[in-house]
Amino acid sequence: MAGQETTSSSQVLDPSSALIRMAMDTSRWAAAGLRPTTEHLPRLSLAGAVDADGHLLEPPDLWDRYLDPAFRPRAMHIRKDDQGLEYLEIDGRPSKLVRRGMPAGVGNMDLNGGLFHPRRPTGLAYVDNAPFGAMDPAERVARLQLENLERVLLYPTLGVLWVAEVDDEPLTQAYLRAYNRFIVDFCADSGGRLLPVAQLSLGDPQAAAQELRRAVAAGCIGGWTPPFTMTRKPLGHPDHDIVFATAQELGVPIGIHPSFEPKWAAPGRYGQMTSIEYTFFNNVVASDGVRHAFTSLFQFGTFDRFPDLRIVLLEAGATWLPFWLERMDSVYRSPQGFVVRQKLRDLPSTYFARQCFVSADPDEPTLAAVMAELGYDRFFWASDFPHPDHIPDYVPELEKTVAQLPAEHRAGFLGENVLAAYGVAS
Repeated sequence: MAGQETTSSSQVLDPSSALIRMAMDTSRWAAAGLRPTTEHLPRLSLAGAVDADGHLLEPPDLWDRYLDPAFRPRAMHIRKDDQGLEYLEIDGRPSKLVRRGMPAGVGNMDLNGGLFHPRRPTGLAYVDNAPFGAMDPAERVARLQLENLERVLLYPTLGVLWVAEVDDEPLTQAYLRAYNRFIVDFCADSGGRLLPVAQLSLGDPQAAAQELRRAVAAGCIGGWTPPFTMTRKPLGHPDHDIVFATAQELGVPIGIHPSFEPKWAAPGRYGQMTSIEYTFFNNVVASDGVRHAFTSLFQFGTFDRFPDLRIVLLEAGATWLPFWLERMDSVYRSPQGFVVRQKLRDLPSTYFARQCFVSADPDEPTLAAVMAELGYDRFFWASDFPHPDHIPDYVPELEKTVAQLPAEHRAGFLGENVLAAYGVAS
């Protein structure tokens, strides 16, 4: 799930909306003509596929169970208001950015595709609406089997939301330690099919480096960070070098993944476009933060300081890259590139070809041409399941995209490239 979100908790989803009514009442699903997920999931006809960016829905009691004891009174929860709408409670207060009612629909990709998975009602729509494979590790492995996918790299859902409003860095670090402990446990009994990636906050680089080291020792295959930091320092800032040095030493990549962002990070060109009617606009531009963070690595010469560092661009699409790299190369060569040329020895495109990887959406029609231009080994695919801002028919779209690639590069795009990027044996 991507998107800069700056809606206050006083702005709520209309509880009479058809989508929310359906999401909160599973008894309506079969009557609405929806089909059981486990009987109708599309199945990939190709072997060796690895989903580079899948998500899970964190169980509501995660922070009660995994937080350090000193922080447990400040655990996150899903609560209900007096209208019956669920909201995210952070440190004892309702979220200011996550709309009331939103938790019920954060995993609605399958529902958008006409599929549902009946569950025994718990009274909490966030849980009752969880699609097949989103909240239970055994279900996720079973979903991989049904779809004929080999593995999936897992990222959070609530974790891309709350990070935008917690400016108490010790609490942020505690929340992340709890999640990272949880995700290792979630993946532990999957036989290597569920791959955990640690969430990091660079608000305290020393703590982030320490947590990356701990999480990798526990079983995580890399780390990821949102495009912003609460210190407002760009990703490539030298103050973050300890994180990059640790990743390089450990031989694991650092991913940049979209998230909700603080109000100060949201584009202000048109004012604060916070109401739900601007969902289209906000989701289209949501990946701009990834591009900005990526560009800052060149601005500050990060790749020369860490020549073995690997960077992964996530959930931002891939077909924008030719223009972006060409523009960076052009500015680098121009008089405006004078300062950067003192820090960066080669053209930006050189470092992309050497040290960067990108996850593509399955439905990017021009992807084959982009891969031919920039290098087939830099690219892999990702579903974003179960988030509703991406297409539910990712398996059929993946089939179409792979068919456009030269035969000798299909296995790389399907799975081999992402395993190589993360140093995971195939």
